[in-house]
Amino acid sequence: MFDMKHPPNNYSSYNTIITIGITFLLFTCTRPLQAAENTSDSSKTIYHIAGSALITNSGISVIPTFTLGKPATIFDLSVGTEKFAFEPQLRFSMEGKPWSFLFWFRYKAIAKPKFRFTMGMHPSVAFRNYISYDRLGNSKELLTPHQYVASEFAPNWILSKKLSLGAYYLYSHGMTEGATNNTHFVTINSNISSIPIIKNTYLRLNPQVFYLIMDNQAGSYATLNMSLTNSHLPFSISSILNQKIKSTIPGNDFVWNIAVTYQFQKKFKAF
Repeated sequence: MFDMKHPPNNYSSYNTIITIGITFLLFTCTRPLQAAENTSDSSKTIYHIAGSALITNSGISVIPTFTLGKPATIFDLSVGTEKFAFEPQLRFSMEGKPWSFLFWFRYKAIAKPKFRFTMGMHPSVAFRNYISYDRLGNSKELLTPHQYVASEFAPNWILSKKLSLGAYYLYSHGMTEGATNNTHFVTINSNISSIPIIKNTYLRLNPQVFYLIMDNQAGSYATLNMSLTNSHLPFSISSILNQKIKSTIPGNDFVWNIAVTYQFQKKFKAF
């Protein structure tokens, strides 16, 4: 824990990570642009811009055992090509206070009909509330940033149009005093999609089990993510249910939420 007036001296390392990520983004995106200059218009690289805005009764983290514990809103954006994308995620409480900011750089290394492999990295900031006391004993709430850098690896096997099985590994390293030094998040997951409910309305299920290590503590959990979509509407309803199996990590045994999401996506070719 540190005082906001005297933050730890590691911003140069944090800025270096951001610079590397942006350089990688520019390098990857300019390569297809250069190749497109020598090809016909029909073969130009296709770019996308997509995003979503989510409102939920209880904000749940990327690692679903952790929750904000109160209503939240989450904004996602994805800009890039079919192979590479920059995907920032901004999370706030409904009071307008920042919760966490993640700046993902993701690369689809393999995209075969039956197998896909994605890897990524991000610098991020998670905000925590601390109580500070002055010399007279008066309390004041401080919103303190904790900085992290993380990497992910996600293989996925496509079994059919409606069923896939996958794994996911996330490693996160805390860069500021008070942050968790090393986090390992490993999951086995599946995706069951396009389950018909009524006309043009479909259910998707994403069950998973995961093992979490945070410094000297560890635990196992089971999660079910459900979403209900309509092919004619940009809105969807979703819910996350997370149950602790066995863990020494502090937190609730059971976490759940319900959310409404608005989504959009556009594709275009480079000029």
